[in-house]
Formats: sequence, C-alpha cells, structure tokens
Amino acid sequence: MTAMPTPPFSVSRWLQAGALGLALGLVTGCENYPATREAVTTGTYEATATVTQTWRAEYARSFDRRQTIHMETFESNSLVNRNGVRPEGAATGPDDEGLYWPSLPPRPTADDLDSRKREPIEQRTDPAILREVDYAITFDYNGQRRTLPTTRTVYSEASWAFADQQALEVTFGPGEQSIGAARRIASFDR
Repeated sequence: MTAMPTPPFSVSRWLQAGALGLALGLVTGCENYPATREAVTTGTYEATATVTQTWRAEYARSFDRRQTIHMETFESNSLVNRNGVRPEGAATGPDDEGLYWPSLPPRPTADDLDSRKREPIEQRTDPAILREVDYAITFDYNGQRRTLPTTRTVYSEASWAFADQQALEVTFGPGEQSIGAARRIASFDR
C-alpha cells in the first residue's frame, strides 16, 4: 500500500508550521524586529521604554476547560523611561533590564473582582500584576522626525550611547517599520 502525499494546505502541515513558528519564537524571545541592511546615523535620538503594570485576574466556570476562561484587567500605571535616565515618578529601579517602574496601581477590591463575573457560578484566580514594556526609538531621518518600535537590545544600546554622548547608527527592520539594530559610533556635542 502506497502512502498518499500530504496535500499542501493540510491541517497536519499547518500544525507542524505553527509548532515550528512557536519554537522559533521561544528561542528568539522578544527580539522580534529583524534588521535589514539599510542603516542611518544620527546624533539626535531618544530611546523610550514605556513600562506598564496592570492588575488582572482569570475567571472561568471550570479552569479545566480553556474555552470557559476569560481574563479581566483592572487598574494600571505606566511610566516612560527615556535614554536610561531615571524618570520622575519612578518608585523602583533600575531592574535587571535597566528599567524604572512606577508604584503599583491600587489592588482591585473584592467588590471589583466580583463585579467582573459573567455568571454567579464562575470562579476566579487571585489578582496578579502583569508587567509589560513597549520599546521605541525616535530619530531624525531625511529631514523628518520618526518614531519606530524596537527591541530591548536597541533601547539598551541607545541608552549607553546617550550616556556616553555618542552618535547612533540605527538599522531598519523590514519595510522601514521598525528598528532592528543599533550601535554606537562616534562622539558628538550636545
């Protein structure tokens, strides 16, 4: 008996591709803005890391059945880190990534938590803090000011360059929609 070839758009191939993509994503982590070859050198830039802390809890009829679980978010606080300098309003930091964090937002009350139940029989987890960071870099390019998303690595490199008063070479990601790499290149006067 001869095995039938797998059709090009079969579910098993889709699952294999998805598993491969997930594995690659876990290996590469959050550094998801690949660099292309086009680079720009600038002496005027600002690297930002917007940190956010949000209270959240999960609710479900049964935590054994994923389809019944839903997430609810509550109060949050944000703080913008600029060029690695301690921002006004920072409560803690720098952490292991060189980031400063705001104070925790108010914890949700029991009434707040109960009011988010969709059904009286739902159970919930204890509220937990979710910490998120959005990295971006702003720079001059072709007479325009551009702000593009970037990675922790680029933020760190730009912060070191800023502290040492060095120019920065930034390398665009695909379609010039992100910055995939940066390196310090020369001193400059501010």
